[in-house]
Amino acid sequence: LADNVESLGFFSSEADPDVWMRTAVKSDGEEYYEYILCYVDDILCMSGKALEVMQQLQTKFKFKKDLIEPPESYLGAKLKKKTIDGDAMWAISSVDYVQAAIKTIEGSIEDKQWKLPRSAPTPMLTSYEPELDGTPELNDDDHRFYQELIGILRWATELGRVDILLEVSLLSQYQACPRQGHMEQALRIVAFLKNNNKMSLYMNWRLPNIDQSSMQYTAQDFKGIYRDAKEELPPRMPKPRGRGVETLAYVDASHAANKKTRRSHTGYVIFVNSAPVLWHSKKQNTVEASTFGSEFIALKACIEAITHLRYKLRMFGIPLEGKPTHIFCDNESVVTNASKVESTLNKKHNSIAYHYARWNTAAGVIQVSWLNGIDNIADAFTKRLAQARREHLFGEWTF
Repeated sequence: LADNVESLGFFSSEADPDVWMRTAVKSDGEEYYEYILCYVDDILCMSGKALEVMQQLQTKFKFKKDLIEPPESYLGAKLKKKTIDGDAMWAISSVDYVQAAIKTIEGSIEDKQWKLPRSAPTPMLTSYEPELDGTPELNDDDHRFYQELIGILRWATELGRVDILLEVSLLSQYQACPRQGHMEQALRIVAFLKNNNKMSLYMNWRLPNIDQSSMQYTAQDFKGIYRDAKEELPPRMPKPRGRGVETLAYVDASHAANKKTRRSHTGYVIFVNSAPVLWHSKKQNTVEASTFGSEFIALKACIEAITHLRYKLRMFGIPLEGKPTHIFCDNESVVTNASKVESTLNKKHNSIAYHYARWNTAAGVIQVSWLNGIDNIADAFTKRLAQARREHLFGEWTF
C-alpha cells in the first residue's frame, strides 16, 4: 500500500506515518495539501478531487463492494455532513457505537444482580465520592465485567462523548479493586447514555470569536526576561499551504478534589478554529497546597498538549500564521503570573510550571486570558456538576 500511495506523489508525514500528503492546486489557484489517511483496511481521502484520487488507488487495490463514497463511519464513529447557519461542515457522533454498547451491556446483566437505573439526569451522583466508597469489593466475574464496562465507556469518550469524560476518568482509577458502589455508578453512566444517546461534535471550520481586549500584552513584553524564548519549529517541516487556522483552549483544575489523597484534577479542551480536537480529564500526580498550584499544574499540562498539537499541524503543512494559542483560565492569579511581566512568584515549588508558562508566552506559543468560571467549559472535566450547569457548558459546543 505504501509503495502504491507513494507512486501517486504522496509522502508520509513524519508526525504520523499513516497520514500521506501531496501538494495540489484549486481551480482558483490556491495551493493546498491533499491527504490520504490509512488505518488497517480503512482509507480516507481529503481533497478537492477526492473521487479522482480514490479511483487512482482503486486501479491498484480491490475495494469492498467496489464502492467509493463519502465516509459514513470511521473507527466506530458516525460521520455526516451537516449545515450550521448556512455553512456545511462534518459532524462526528458515537450514536451507533453507544446504542450497540448499551444493547451488549443490557444483555450481559440480564443474569446478574445489576440493573440500569431508570433515571439518570447526570452521569454520576453529584454527592458520590468514589474514593470514599466503602461498599463490598466485587467478585471475580463482576470485576472483569467492570473492567470491560470501563473500556467500553472510555472508547465512547474517544468518539466524542465528552459529557461523560470526567466520570469515566474517576471510575477508571478503581479497575484494580472496584467496589459495588463503583459498579452502580458505572451503570448509571450507561443509563445516562441510554437516555441521552445522541450527541455530535461539529468540526466547525469557522474562526473562533476571541475578545482581544482582555489581552493587553504581547510576547515581546517578556523578551527582556526570557531573551532566548522562541517557538521551536519542526525540522524538515513542509511548506505551509492552504488557509491558516487558529487554536484555543480552556483549562481548569479542581483543587484537592480527591478527599482521600487530596490530589487535584486537571481538565482541558483544545480547539482548532471552532472544532474540538483534544479533551482531557485526569487526576494530578502531585498534591498541591493551594488552588494556585493546582491550576498552574493544569496550565502546564495544557501547554504541553498544545505544543504537540502545533507540531502536528505544522508537519501536516497547515499554516498557523505565527499566532499563539489562546488559553482561557478562570484563576486570576494564574492568569496574572502567566501574562504580566512584572508579576513575581511567591511559591517556589511551583516555579517549573510558572517559568514554563511564561517562557511559552514569550515564545509566542500561548496567550493566557481570564474567563469567568461560569463560562469555562473545562469546568465540566474537573467537577461533578448539576444538570442545568452541565447543559449550559456542553450546550455551547456540542449538539
